[in-house]
Amino acid sequence: MTDTATTTSLNKFEKLKAEKDGLAIKSEIEKFASLGWEAMNETDRDHRLKWVGVFFRPVTPGKFMMRLRMPNGILTSSQMRVLAQVVQRYGDDGCADITTRQNIQLRGIRIEDLPDIFNRFDAVGLTSIQSGMDNVRNITGDPVAGLDADELYDTRELVQQIQDMLTNKGEGNPEFSNLPRKFNIAIAGGRDNSVHAEINDLAFVPAFKEAGEQGSRGAGEQNFPSKIFGFNILVGGFFSAKRCEAAIPLNAWVAPEDVVALCRAVLEVFRDHGPRANRQKSRLMWLIDEWGLDKFRAEVENRLGKSLISAAPKDEIDWEKRDHIGIYKQKQAGLNYIGLHIPVGRLDAEGMFEIARLAEVYGTGEIRFTVEQNIVIPNIADSNLATFLTETLLERFSINPSLLARSLVSCTGAQFCNFALIETKNRALVMIKALEEELTFTNPVRIHWTGCPNSCGQPQVADIGLMGTKTRKNGKTLEGVDIYMGGKVGKDAHLGTCVIKGIPCEDLQPILQDLLIQKFGAKLNKEALVVSN
Repeated sequence: MTDTATTTSLNKFEKLKAEKDGLAIKSEIEKFASLGWEAMNETDRDHRLKWVGVFFRPVTPGKFMMRLRMPNGILTSSQMRVLAQVVQRYGDDGCADITTRQNIQLRGIRIEDLPDIFNRFDAVGLTSIQSGMDNVRNITGDPVAGLDADELYDTRELVQQIQDMLTNKGEGNPEFSNLPRKFNIAIAGGRDNSVHAEINDLAFVPAFKEAGEQGSRGAGEQNFPSKIFGFNILVGGFFSAKRCEAAIPLNAWVAPEDVVALCRAVLEVFRDHGPRANRQKSRLMWLIDEWGLDKFRAEVENRLGKSLISAAPKDEIDWEKRDHIGIYKQKQAGLNYIGLHIPVGRLDAEGMFEIARLAEVYGTGEIRFTVEQNIVIPNIADSNLATFLTETLLERFSINPSLLARSLVSCTGAQFCNFALIETKNRALVMIKALEEELTFTNPVRIHWTGCPNSCGQPQVADIGLMGTKTRKNGKTLEGVDIYMGGKVGKDAHLGTCVIKGIPCEDLQPILQDLLIQKFGAKLNKEALVVSN
């Protein structure tokens, strides 16, 4: 229990966690399947099921969402096929969404099917453990780790090691299943910040220590014999309805072999001292605010059992952000990875089966997700490229999408999420299509939609971010958006800010058109000019 929580009354979430460990729900799945969702204890149904990745959704009663864990966004064709079989069972209610954490969420799940679903997952090495509530969420890494000739570090093994430590290799780990709030971890291995390090509670970005540099261990520390690779550490980045902050430097550098231990130390400090009284003030940055960075770092060092080395003077994030859509040479001679654009990250069973087939027929059965909600299929031989490009699935999931659609990101929205104030995914697709019919672009523009201030769609990192809200027009309450601008990704990343509030969605298209023309160099095409005249 934290220092703060011992002197204040527990909020309802801390009470339900104190009453029963969320992981205890694992042993009750068969019972819940027999009872049915309506007969379940409401606290178990609405909250504790999240510890095994199952989410009750009031907007679709009886049809649950299920969130997996996909470390570094990697899965196999066998795993994808199992996921497709699960959502196929639910017909029109079944679908899957790629998330902005290289993860996947399944929709339409029925409680009576959970035992069978978990058995299917176990058979192919999938897990959904500790993927919701006050746990560490999916750990992100470079989507082209091990493929990119210019990468500085292959993040895959480290990300898997962290997941194994946090979840006891997918079995559930009570050491880290009761944090004050959710927690995000990212490891960047390349030069373009493909993981959006700045919006994570804990992030590792590549950095070299030069020969002869002194760290912060004290007078007895030896000079580094040569240029050494490691990671500078960022802490405290997060989005919430209450507050949004970019991560700040911890002024610390770790070698790859110390990353897992550093994660453990930071999480132990957060678990034992993080504020728990107010759910809106329980993310890591609130603890850093209360203590100051020096005290926080000192406590991390205490848990780590050694002093941290001071940060390298500069990190190696010096490229603009890549989206990995298209055909790219791998560092392995004769092989390529191909990025498919998945509009707003939405998949159905048919598309999932086809993606699994393409990965097996043309690659090695591996599939990867990106934080832009797209898919990468690696290890495609040069000799197979021409045939791959004839596949009809590429008409739906393009390798060369239009410039505006290419960078479109959207949260789930009101179709499935009870927190969302507006519908997002379908509206985003319709509006982008209309804008592309009116305008001509020379560069991609990153437009992100999110249905509420929880910011799952990350509007603060977009060129144009749209956050759902309710607004008034002619005496009526309508779905609307607040508009964010100025988000920067890649090198020198920073968050955008709200520039216009309360625009009704029905009035949004011409406003976006003006912004795209004035700020991003778009031009009205001839057909649109004729209509406007």
